[in-house]
Amino acid sequence: MGIDFNFGLQSINFRPKVQLNNHKISFGNTIIPNDSFQRTSVEKFFDENYIKTSISQNQEIKNILNKHNIPLKLNMEELKDIQSHHCKDTQEIASGIVKNLPPALKQNANIRYIKDAAILHDFGKVLIPAQILNKKGSLTPQEHEIMDLHTTLGYELLKNSGIDNEILNLVKNHHKDGFTTNINQKILNIADKYSALTENRVYKTAYTPKQALTILLKEVQQGNIDPVIFNALVKSVSDTSANNKLHTS
Repeated sequence: MGIDFNFGLQSINFRPKVQLNNHKISFGNTIIPNDSFQRTSVEKFFDENYIKTSISQNQEIKNILNKHNIPLKLNMEELKDIQSHHCKDTQEIASGIVKNLPPALKQNANIRYIKDAAILHDFGKVLIPAQILNKKGSLTPQEHEIMDLHTTLGYELLKNSGIDNEILNLVKNHHKDGFTTNINQKILNIADKYSALTENRVYKTAYTPKQALTILLKEVQQGNIDPVIFNALVKSVSDTSANNKLHTS
């Protein structure tokens, strides 16, 4: 059954394709129960000692940095700022999307995976030079290449932590557009984009929710964003706007 979307922008009709995902949680060779690894526990990785240990035990991280002439320097202040603002905002947006999915699709989304990955998705930016993270102007092609490494670096920093492989893959692939059957990845991708559009950055001012949705609608039309998930985002944004008006009236 198709679903019609209309946000005062354009009507579109779409049919979802989904895939079930198996999951488990492991630490080393030991499998532990899912309920023993709570959502909030992933924030423990935002620790300088953990990151230093991870780097010392993973030669691939050093190889990536050396290949791109990136100095080995931790930008903990930037990481903590990203965690407390953009990552938590992305987590809230993703949760709102899940809440507003059609029931048939909602049952295939893993909210714990999504929320944990939302907090961790920019973890690799701790190794991206601050002058690139905080650059006010446009990035050069070389700087873009280095910035894009944050997904792989985040994966490498976390891959021996005991985090579930699905969460690790979401961290690694959250910027990948286009067709994927991974519902969790689709949700994280659009939540990340909407958060980035609607917050102030050193290189831009925040877009309004309607402006951000208009931009994302173009990506829907280009096939980069799942229209069903976009529709759920629209509903979530509409609900949030209505609640804010109710509390301020």
